[in-house]
Amino acid sequence: MLNIARLFGKSPFAPLQSHMKKVALCVERLSNIFNALSKMDMEKIEKLVADLSRMEHEADLTKNDIRNHLPKSLFLPIDRAHFLEILAVQDSIADKAEDIGNLLTLRPLESFRNFTEDLVAFFRKNELVFLDAKQIIEEIDELLESSFGGIEAEKVKSMVEQTAYKEHEADKMRQLFMKQLFTHGDALSVPAFFLWMRLIEEVGAISHLSERLANRIRMILELK
Repeated sequence: MLNIARLFGKSPFAPLQSHMKKVALCVERLSNIFNALSKMDMEKIEKLVADLSRMEHEADLTKNDIRNHLPKSLFLPIDRAHFLEILAVQDSIADKAEDIGNLLTLRPLESFRNFTEDLVAFFRKNELVFLDAKQIIEEIDELLESSFGGIEAEKVKSMVEQTAYKEHEADKMRQLFMKQLFTHGDALSVPAFFLWMRLIEEVGAISHLSERLANRIRMILELK
Protein backbone atom coordinates (compact mmCIF):
# COMPACT_ATOMS: atom_id res chain seq x y z
CA MET A 1 0.00 0.00 0.00
CA LEU A 2 1.11 3.54 -0.69
CA ASN A 3 2.95 5.48 1.96
CA ILE A 4 0.44 8.34 1.92
CA ALA A 5 2.31 10.44 4.46
CA ARG A 6 5.42 10.30 2.29
CA LEU A 7 3.39 11.28 -0.76
CA PHE A 8 1.87 14.27 1.03
CA GLY A 9 5.35 15.29 2.06
CA LYS A 10 6.42 15.25 -1.56
CA SER A 11 3.46 17.30 -2.76
CA PRO A 12 -0.06 17.97 -1.43
CA PHE A 13 -1.36 16.71 -4.76
CA ALA A 14 0.85 13.64 -5.15
CA PRO A 15 -1.78 11.31 -3.62
CA LEU A 16 -4.37 12.55 -6.14
CA GLN A 17 -1.94 11.95 -8.97
CA SER A 18 -1.06 8.51 -7.63
CA HIS A 19 -4.74 7.61 -7.46
CA MET A 20 -5.28 8.94 -10.99
CA LYS A 21 -2.61 6.51 -12.22
CA LYS A 22 -4.72 3.67 -10.81
CA VAL A 23 -7.83 5.07 -12.49
CA ALA A 24 -5.97 5.39 -15.79
CA LEU A 25 -5.02 1.71 -15.60
CA CYS A 26 -8.72 0.85 -15.32
CA VAL A 27 -9.58 2.92 -18.40
CA GLU A 28 -6.62 1.41 -20.26
CA ARG A 29 -7.83 -2.10 -19.45
CA LEU A 30 -11.33 -1.12 -20.63
CA SER A 31 -9.73 0.09 -23.85
CA ASN A 32 -8.19 -3.37 -24.30
CA ILE A 33 -11.62 -4.89 -23.76
CA PHE A 34 -13.06 -2.76 -26.56
CA ASN A 35 -10.16 -3.86 -28.77
CA ALA A 36 -11.31 -7.45 -28.24
CA LEU A 37 -14.99 -6.66 -28.68
CA SER A 38 -15.07 -6.86 -32.47
CA LYS A 39 -14.01 -10.52 -32.35
CA MET A 40 -16.58 -11.30 -29.65
CA ASP A 41 -14.04 -13.45 -27.85
CA MET A 42 -16.02 -13.78 -24.62
CA GLU A 43 -13.35 -15.84 -22.88
CA LYS A 44 -10.76 -13.12 -23.48
CA ILE A 45 -13.20 -10.36 -22.58
CA GLU A 46 -14.08 -12.05 -19.28
CA LYS A 47 -10.39 -12.40 -18.42
CA LEU A 48 -9.76 -8.72 -19.17
CA VAL A 49 -12.80 -7.73 -17.11
CA ALA A 50 -11.47 -9.76 -14.18
CA ASP A 51 -8.19 -7.83 -14.48
CA LEU A 52 -10.15 -4.57 -14.65
CA SER A 53 -12.08 -5.46 -11.47
CA ARG A 54 -8.80 -6.11 -9.68
CA MET A 55 -7.44 -2.76 -10.80
CA GLU A 56 -10.63 -0.99 -9.71
CA HIS A 57 -10.27 -2.59 -6.30
CA GLU A 58 -6.71 -1.29 -6.07
CA ALA A 59 -7.98 2.20 -6.94
CA ASP A 60 -10.56 1.86 -4.17
CA LEU A 61 -7.89 0.85 -1.66
CA THR A 62 -5.76 3.83 -2.67
CA LYS A 63 -8.75 6.17 -2.35
CA ASN A 64 -9.59 4.84 1.12
CA ASP A 65 -5.96 5.06 2.20
CA ILE A 66 -5.82 8.71 1.15
CA ARG A 67 -9.06 9.51 2.96
CA ASN A 68 -8.03 7.68 6.12
CA HIS A 69 -4.61 9.31 6.31
CA LEU A 70 -5.41 12.85 5.24
CA PRO A 71 -3.85 14.82 8.14
CA LYS A 72 -6.22 17.38 9.64
CA SER A 73 -3.27 19.61 10.46
CA LEU A 74 -1.89 19.48 6.91
CA PHE A 75 -1.87 22.76 5.05
CA LEU A 76 -3.52 22.24 1.70
CA PRO A 77 -3.41 24.91 -0.99
CA ILE A 78 -7.04 24.07 -1.79
CA ASP A 79 -10.07 23.49 0.41
CA ARG A 80 -10.11 20.02 1.98
CA ALA A 81 -13.63 19.41 0.67
CA HIS A 82 -12.51 20.22 -2.88
CA PHE A 83 -9.57 17.86 -2.51
CA LEU A 84 -11.85 15.01 -1.44
CA GLU A 85 -14.37 15.81 -4.16
CA ILE A 86 -11.69 15.56 -6.84
CA LEU A 87 -10.65 12.21 -5.37
CA ALA A 88 -14.28 11.00 -5.43
CA VAL A 89 -14.84 12.01 -9.06
CA GLN A 90 -11.62 10.27 -10.10
CA ASP A 91 -12.74 7.12 -8.34
CA SER A 92 -16.15 7.30 -10.03
CA ILE A 93 -14.40 6.98 -13.39
CA ALA A 94 -12.73 3.75 -12.26
CA ASP A 95 -16.10 2.50 -10.98
CA LYS A 96 -17.71 3.33 -14.32
CA ALA A 97 -15.02 1.46 -16.24
CA GLU A 98 -15.69 -1.63 -14.14
CA ASP A 99 -19.47 -1.26 -14.64
CA ILE A 100 -19.01 -1.16 -18.41
CA GLY A 101 -16.74 -4.19 -18.34
CA ASN A 102 -19.27 -6.15 -16.31
CA LEU A 103 -22.05 -5.23 -18.73
CA LEU A 104 -20.00 -6.65 -21.59
CA THR A 105 -19.80 -10.03 -19.83
CA LEU A 106 -23.55 -10.43 -19.32
CA ARG A 107 -24.17 -11.88 -22.78
CA PRO A 108 -22.68 -11.64 -26.27
CA LEU A 109 -23.85 -8.46 -27.96
CA GLU A 110 -26.50 -8.97 -30.63
CA SER A 111 -24.83 -6.99 -33.39
CA PHE A 112 -26.82 -5.25 -36.09
CA ARG A 113 -25.97 -2.65 -38.71
CA ASN A 114 -22.58 -1.23 -37.65
CA PHE A 115 -23.43 -0.85 -33.98
CA THR A 116 -20.48 -2.76 -32.57
CA GLU A 117 -18.06 -0.59 -34.55
CA ASP A 118 -20.04 2.49 -33.53
CA LEU A 119 -19.82 1.49 -29.88
CA VAL A 120 -16.04 1.14 -30.11
CA ALA A 121 -15.79 4.54 -31.83
CA PHE A 122 -18.03 6.06 -29.16
CA PHE A 123 -15.82 4.67 -26.41
CA ARG A 124 -12.72 6.11 -28.12
CA LYS A 125 -14.37 9.53 -28.13
CA ASN A 126 -15.06 9.27 -24.41
CA GLU A 127 -11.57 7.95 -23.75
CA LEU A 128 -10.10 11.11 -25.31
CA VAL A 129 -12.05 13.25 -22.85
CA PHE A 130 -10.69 11.19 -19.97
CA LEU A 131 -7.13 11.51 -21.23
CA ASP A 132 -7.55 15.30 -21.29
CA ALA A 133 -8.79 15.30 -17.69
CA LYS A 134 -5.89 13.05 -16.68
CA GLN A 135 -3.45 15.51 -18.21
CA ILE A 136 -5.01 18.34 -16.21
CA ILE A 137 -4.47 16.40 -12.97
CA GLU A 138 -0.86 15.91 -14.01
CA GLU A 139 -0.52 19.70 -14.32
CA ILE A 140 -1.54 20.43 -10.71
CA ASP A 141 2.02 20.61 -9.42
CA GLU A 142 2.82 23.29 -11.98
CA LEU A 143 -0.27 25.19 -10.84
CA LEU A 144 0.94 25.01 -7.26
CA GLU A 145 4.36 26.33 -8.22
CA SER A 146 2.73 29.27 -10.00
CA SER A 147 0.40 29.95 -7.04
CA PHE A 148 -2.55 29.05 -9.25
CA GLY A 149 -1.97 32.05 -11.48
CA GLY A 150 -0.07 33.33 -14.46
CA ILE A 151 0.66 31.49 -17.68
CA GLU A 152 0.21 28.03 -16.12
CA ALA A 153 -3.30 28.88 -14.91
CA GLU A 154 -4.25 30.15 -18.36
CA LYS A 155 -2.85 26.96 -19.87
CA VAL A 156 -4.97 24.79 -17.57
CA LYS A 157 -8.08 26.90 -18.25
CA SER A 158 -7.53 26.32 -21.95
CA MET A 159 -7.17 22.60 -21.31
CA VAL A 160 -10.44 22.59 -19.35
CA GLU A 161 -12.22 24.33 -22.23
CA GLN A 162 -10.82 21.78 -24.65
CA THR A 163 -12.04 18.98 -22.40
CA ALA A 164 -15.50 20.53 -22.25
CA TYR A 165 -15.65 20.81 -26.03
CA LYS A 166 -14.67 17.16 -26.48
CA GLU A 167 -17.31 16.15 -23.93
CA HIS A 168 -19.87 18.11 -25.94
CA GLU A 169 -18.83 16.26 -29.08
CA ALA A 170 -19.08 12.93 -27.24
CA ASP A 171 -22.55 13.82 -26.00
CA LYS A 172 -23.72 14.66 -29.51
CA MET A 173 -22.40 11.28 -30.60
CA ARG A 174 -24.31 9.64 -27.73
CA GLN A 175 -27.57 11.32 -28.76
CA LEU A 176 -27.16 10.17 -32.36
CA PHE A 177 -26.32 6.65 -31.20
CA MET A 178 -29.42 6.51 -28.99
CA LYS A 179 -31.59 7.78 -31.84
CA GLN A 180 -30.27 5.01 -34.09
CA LEU A 181 -30.90 2.46 -31.36
CA PHE A 182 -34.54 3.48 -30.95
CA THR A 183 -35.03 3.70 -34.72
CA HIS A 184 -33.69 0.23 -35.50
CA GLY A 185 -34.03 -1.47 -32.12
CA ASP A 186 -36.93 -3.66 -33.21
CA ALA A 187 -34.31 -5.93 -34.78
CA LEU A 188 -33.10 -6.79 -31.27
CA SER A 189 -34.50 -8.90 -28.48
CA VAL A 190 -35.68 -7.02 -25.40
CA PRO A 191 -32.64 -8.05 -23.28
CA ALA A 192 -30.27 -7.04 -26.10
CA PHE A 193 -31.98 -3.68 -26.55
CA PHE A 194 -31.70 -2.98 -22.83
CA LEU A 195 -28.03 -3.99 -22.83
CA TRP A 196 -27.23 -1.69 -25.76
CA MET A 197 -29.05 1.19 -24.09
CA ARG A 198 -27.17 0.69 -20.82
CA LEU A 199 -23.83 0.46 -22.61
CA ILE A 200 -24.40 3.71 -24.49
CA GLU A 201 -25.35 5.53 -21.28
CA GLU A 202 -22.53 4.08 -19.20
CA VAL A 203 -19.83 4.72 -21.80
CA GLY A 204 -21.12 8.28 -22.17
CA ALA A 205 -20.73 8.76 -18.43
CA ILE A 206 -16.93 8.50 -18.77
CA SER A 207 -16.71 11.80 -20.65
CA HIS A 208 -19.31 13.37 -18.35
CA LEU A 209 -17.32 12.48 -15.24
CA SER A 210 -14.07 13.53 -16.90
CA GLU A 211 -15.49 16.94 -17.73
CA ARG A 212 -16.72 17.27 -14.14
CA LEU A 213 -13.21 16.51 -12.93
CA ALA A 214 -11.74 19.15 -15.23
CA ASN A 215 -14.34 21.67 -14.08
CA ARG A 216 -13.42 21.07 -10.44
CA ILE A 217 -9.88 22.17 -11.22
CA ARG A 218 -11.24 25.20 -13.08
CA MET A 219 -13.40 26.05 -10.07
CA ILE A 220 -10.32 26.02 -7.83
CA LEU A 221 -8.61 28.46 -10.19
CA GLU A 222 -11.63 30.77 -10.07
CA LEU A 223 -11.59 30.74 -6.25
CA LYS A 224 -7.91 31.75 -6.09
